[in-house]
Parts: sequence; C-alpha cells; structure tokens
Amino acid sequence: MTQAFGVQEFQLVLLRRMADFQPVLVERARSGMGVSVGEMRQVNAAWQRFVRAKGAPRGMSRLVAVLGPQLSVREQRTGDLTCRLHQWALPLWPDLRFEAVAGPDGGVWQEWLVRAPETAPPPVPAAGELAPWEYVVSDLERLFPEVRHLPEDAPSRWTSRFAAPDGQGGTLRRQARFVHGLLQEVTPVD
Repeated sequence: MTQAFGVQEFQLVLLRRMADFQPVLVERARSGMGVSVGEMRQVNAAWQRFVRAKGAPRGMSRLVAVLGPQLSVREQRTGDLTCRLHQWALPLWPDLRFEAVAGPDGGVWQEWLVRAPETAPPPVPAAGELAPWEYVVSDLERLFPEVRHLPEDAPSRWTSRFAAPDGQGGTLRRQARFVHGLLQEVTPVD
C-alpha cells in the first residue's frame, strides 16, 4: 500500500489540516496540483487507513517509504540528548523542508515544515503582520524575542504568543497558529 503514497499525496495530507485555517490558500494549492476536491478527500481517507493499518511502517520508516530518501540528515544536541534531523524537499513549498526530528531511540518526536538552510527568511513585518504560509515557527523566534510557545492542541498544530512593536513605541500582543510548522493565522491577544 505504500506505493499508493508519494510526495504529491503527502502534500495533500498536509493541506487537509491547513484547510481549517486557510481554505483559499489550500484551494489554490490543490488546484495548482491538478487534484479535485474528491481526489483530495480520497487521498486523506486512504492515508488515515494506511497509518492505522497493522503492517504499515511507523515513524521514520513511514516517511522514507512515502517521501523517498532524505535530502539531508544531521545530528543536533538538545540538552543531554542527541537527535537526528531528517529533511525532505516538497515541491509545494520550495523554500521549506519537511523535517522529522528523531530521538536517540529512533522514535519521531516532531514532524513539521522548516525553513530550507539555503533560503533567506522573510523580512521583519510591520507591527507583527505576518502573512499566512510565509513563516515557520523558527522565523517567529528569530523575529520576536518574546515568543512563548503554548501546549499543542493537536499533534500537527502549534500555537505561539509574541509581542511585536506597534511602530509607535508600544507593543502589540499576538497569537500565531501553525499547522505542520507553517503559519496559518495571527490574531490579537487582549
């Protein structure tokens, strides 16, 4: 069954979760891929059956089976632990990489989109006005020193709060929502 899934299907699965926040951007991406709404639903349903199947590969094996060999693998120390960062290129987001962070036991800790190392991050936005699909979690950390990450409400979602200058010497408090590491929306925080 792994042969039924490749990079395009994986991108559609990522888009499915993003549709809750950015239906227009998802529609544009889906259309650009030449995939109908019905086909996208079928891929998502098949993916759900695949990941729940008894004999399906798990963790890093699943990602390699679907996305092929990694574009890069590197080690990174996190506290006392050394983890491995596995990255793949996805055509839908050429400036980003899909990254899986594996712990010392090989278990996948995190899966998300990150900025490609050779790609310059977007410029600092005015008054915290971050455009959807232009920023990843690490961009937010680079741009705003007062970032606080909140507990995830789902495995593919990430919420962060930050303070941005308002351009008049004050501060604007904002909340950013990410899906698979890619910014979906920014809302004011009282």
